[in-house]
Amino acid sequence: MKKDIHPELHKAKVHCNCGYETEILTVKGQDVSVEICSNCHPFYTGKQRFVDTAGRIDRFRKKYANLVDAKK
Repeated sequence: MKKDIHPELHKAKVHCNCGYETEILTVKGQDVSVEICSNCHPFYTGKQRFVDTAGRIDRFRKKYANLVDAKK
């Protein structure tokens, strides 16, 4: 292997929004934060969970409402 071309490897803590924490080896840094992990993701848990899609749709409509009104 060539010297001095590989990134530095860190032992990092991963924090999920659900409260789950774990330690991994990564090049991202000392602290990593994620929104969804295998502990709370619907694919792994088998439970349906709604992500804030309604809020996203409302923000989209609010953002582009002026453009639609201007074209009429």
